[in-house]
Order: sequence, then C-alpha cells, then structure tokens
Amino acid sequence: MRIAVSADDKNGLDSIVSPHFGRCPHYILVDMEGQEIKNVSAIDNPYYGRHQPGQVPALINSHDVNVMLTGGMGGRALGFFRQFGIEPVTGAAGTVRQSLERYLGGTLQGAEACKQSREHAHDDVPGPYEKDEVGRLREEIEMLQQQLGGAMKRLEQL
Repeated sequence: MRIAVSADDKNGLDSIVSPHFGRCPHYILVDMEGQEIKNVSAIDNPYYGRHQPGQVPALINSHDVNVMLTGGMGGRALGFFRQFGIEPVTGAAGTVRQSLERYLGGTLQGAEACKQSREHAHDDVPGPYEKDEVGRLREEIEMLQQQLGGAMKRLEQL
C-alpha cells in the first residue's frame, strides 16, 4: 500500500503535514507492507501556486497511491480521489509520522470538505484564498488554529 501525505517540507516522516493537499509544496510517499514502512520518498507539487480541478488528484494517482492523508481538501477533490479509487483522509496534523501512526491506528479516518469549499458550495472556481501567497497562508493559519483548538480539547479530556 502507498500512502501520500501533503507536506510543507521534504523531511520524510519528520515533515510537517500541510493543512491543504492542493496548495502544499510537497507530498511524502510512504510505501507500507502491513504495518511496516518499506520506503519513504518525496515529490514536489508542480501545481503548488495554482491548480485546476482534478490536476492534483491525477498527479497523486499517477504515483500509484492508495490513501491520501491531508489536513483538508475541497469537496470536488474528494470526488476525484474517490473516482480514482484513492481513499481521501482529512484531519491530518503534526508530522507525517504522527499522522501515519494515527491513520494506521484507526484514529484518523474519513474525509469532509474544507470550510472554504463548503462556503463556496463548489471547488471548481478558485476563491480569493488561492490567488496569492498571503491568502494561502491566511487559510493555512485558520486551519491550524482549528486543529490546535481540537487538540486542546482532546488534551483537556485526558
């Protein structure tokens, strides 16, 4: 099984998970045999600055990926991944290693469209958050704040 994880850097399992799969600079590919990691590699996202619907899922599919872990993605992307037979999983955070462990342990499951996709009711027309680096970073900060809030709630429950 091959798992792809959206990443902000190319540090393998120690890479930081990017909050949005389509606008991340890199993907970490992890080849698994059961619960054992066999190989870890990184690829660049050629659509980092801007992408059209379906381009990034097609790129991931071209690398024979079975599962896509990420912080978030739009509803249309979810559909593309499912059409390719790739399991999309949102809600990943922290490092690639941490997200992979959560996925393999069964605590990171399922996928839902990110807030911006739901607000626009579609994902085929880029919103203002995709037009420049500042907008993209603001969206990432908002998603990280949401993830931090969820982590704080889980911590308080422990």
